[in-house]
Amino acid sequence: MMQTLKGVRHLQSTAMRQTVSELSVPVPWGHIKGKVWGPDNGCPVLCVHGWADNCGSFNTLIPLLPKECRYVAVDLAGHGRSSHRPPGVFYTFPSYVMDVRRVVDALQWNKFSIIGHSMGGNVAGLFSALYPEMVDAVVLLDSFGFLPTVLKEVPKVMRQGMDEILQFEKKTGEKRGKVYSYQKAAERLSAGNPTLSEQSVHILLQRGLDRVEGGVVFSRDFRINLNNIERISLEQSLEMQSRIKASILVVLADDGLEKMFAEQDQKRFTSSLLQAYRDRNHSVVTVPGDHHIHLNDPGVVAPLVSDFLLTKVLAHSKRLIDEPASKL
Repeated sequence: MMQTLKGVRHLQSTAMRQTVSELSVPVPWGHIKGKVWGPDNGCPVLCVHGWADNCGSFNTLIPLLPKECRYVAVDLAGHGRSSHRPPGVFYTFPSYVMDVRRVVDALQWNKFSIIGHSMGGNVAGLFSALYPEMVDAVVLLDSFGFLPTVLKEVPKVMRQGMDEILQFEKKTGEKRGKVYSYQKAAERLSAGNPTLSEQSVHILLQRGLDRVEGGVVFSRDFRINLNNIERISLEQSLEMQSRIKASILVVLADDGLEKMFAEQDQKRFTSSLLQAYRDRNHSVVTVPGDHHIHLNDPGVVAPLVSDFLLTKVLAHSKRLIDEPASKL
């Protein structure tokens, strides 16, 4: 496993000086890449970014979190510097969950916490439901942990996703995409993600671009734009949610996903999911900011996440260490 860690460099933050390592985990179609912060023996925390982002999404937040943790932020398959899935393969939430399992197996983590933003929060929710014994705490950053679909819409969405990938495969050569100047690429990312600050755009582009002759191309697999064909209903989402044994903190932005999910069915879904978290004594907090508040202005989010990790993870870990000594 240690052979997967390479490219060590140092990062100066306002909170502490940390060693940041590059992560590379072999998978059947290539590699899952990422970054690692914190001591080797720190409490393990996996960080999972949102759709079309990359692990740079956590660059500004992690340095503000407890230094006793070992943070591993991954580029999901088809994102950042990770390998694209093989031709003909869909991008789905179960596939991302499998990728998480591959990464934690490579790291030899039997128990860990997860911080997930947006789509990464949905991956975190599904993983925690399927492997409840492996997860001790979950932080959902502007995410509800699950993304329900109206039951009658599922066949239509599945068919759309299949038709889209068939059309994609008919494109000659599966070109990597248009070549941009760096400035034009930054403008395109900013236009597609208006909640990103200028600094955040440049952070995500560090892993989001590849240099080619004549300029740069986006590194992500354009198949991630196609419809996800694997959908679950609200009833299935609530059943999955009930299987999570970990402590959960939901941090919502007041100008984030809840505002985007304005349709009646979407509001019903989000209200049901959030109420179910509250009914199980999990924490749901709303902060001022937009969908990328954890990256744009991490000082708003960091105290909440830090207190949660200190209370639900680090305090428990310290008790386990101290208990044997107290019995002597």
